[in-house]
Amino acid sequence: MKDEKKELKNGITLHTINSNKFKTNLLAIFLTTKLNRENVTKNALIPAVLRRGSRNMQTQEEISKQMEEMYGASFDCGLDKTGDNQVLKFYIETINDNFLPQKENLLKKGLQKLIEIVFNPYLENSIFKKQYVEQEKNNMKQKIQAKIDNKASYAAERCIEEMYKNCPFGLYKYGYIEDMDNLNEQNLYSYYQELINSCKVDIFVSGDINESIDKIVEENENIKKLKERNPNYNIPKMEEKEVVENENVVTESMDVSQGKLILGLDVNINNEDLRYNTLIYNSILGGTANSKMFQNVREKAHLAYVASSSYLRYKNNIFVNCGIEIDNYNKALTLIKEQIEDMKNGKFTNEDIENAKKGIIATIQTIEDEQDTEINYYFGQEITKSEISIQEYKEKIEKVGKQEVIDIANKVSINTIYFLKD
Repeated sequence: MKDEKKELKNGITLHTINSNKFKTNLLAIFLTTKLNRENVTKNALIPAVLRRGSRNMQTQEEISKQMEEMYGASFDCGLDKTGDNQVLKFYIETINDNFLPQKENLLKKGLQKLIEIVFNPYLENSIFKKQYVEQEKNNMKQKIQAKIDNKASYAAERCIEEMYKNCPFGLYKYGYIEDMDNLNEQNLYSYYQELINSCKVDIFVSGDINESIDKIVEENENIKKLKERNPNYNIPKMEEKEVVENENVVTESMDVSQGKLILGLDVNINNEDLRYNTLIYNSILGGTANSKMFQNVREKAHLAYVASSSYLRYKNNIFVNCGIEIDNYNKALTLIKEQIEDMKNGKFTNEDIENAKKGIIATIQTIEDEQDTEINYYFGQEITKSEISIQEYKEKIEKVGKQEVIDIANKVSINTIYFLKD
């Protein structure tokens, strides 16, 4: 499986992933732009407004009707925070023409409709429709207010906010309620025009493809109108971090029955190849049910209902996540720190390493089993300007030994401890 790339214009790239494994074609457009306080809320609102209607499909109902007429195709959109960028994502999934009673070129239809939704929105008086903008502002306000309802994800988000205070990555991807009052159909549309002519544009086509995708896209009138650009985004880079001498401890009180303890760890590395070693380290520390966190903090000491860790490669961070009895805070924190120190001292086995490798490789092998996962895999390479095949990825994991994991452990330091209690 390979991502065949073609630069249509400077900053606009077409990716074709040809595979006969699937009965569907998955089409995606990703708009990538720098994450900043001024535009974070606007970027969050734009997919919500665009999905409401396009020039030739003026309502959500009409979009749904058109999808239904394409043998039940589906349209979706979303928003990600990738490193110091916001990524606006739009998808259409269609049945592959090989599985239709007669060829109808759903691939071309789907591409044309997706491009129209993203680049030719429904306008009234040459700006966004006021009703759509106001309704989506209210929906977004509710979404932002609701982030507090899921205490585990709220705590994780708050830890990131504290670690990256006054930095782009500390921003909430859906923006801020206080920004909504100043946004209207006119200034949001003006910003949208600026965005689509300055952001990085990636168009992905995944499926069993027997025709010239390049020609379909290049001849599309909406694509022709897009300007050449030097894309306005941040390329994620491995950068050594300044070690925090005194870890930042943040405690917040709320009406909760279970405490949420999050530790934000910095991984002080500047070599892209060391991320494979870090994946093994994280797996042993808290990434699986065999990990030190799960076995020692949850199972043996019974100090946590949840005890895990996750590696955020774009920012070189590991986040330890525990759900605990509030009175067990000090005991749990002490034991978590012990696990981190044990890793530095090599207190883990070769069997731990082999189990970690098996789990990671099993995950890697599933990349090609889901079209959206595969697209995101290749997008990760695109945005980091790196290129590695799935086979090479597995080989790099296989090569990691105990000393390499210990070396990573000794580059890990606690930056922030966040505790949500009653």
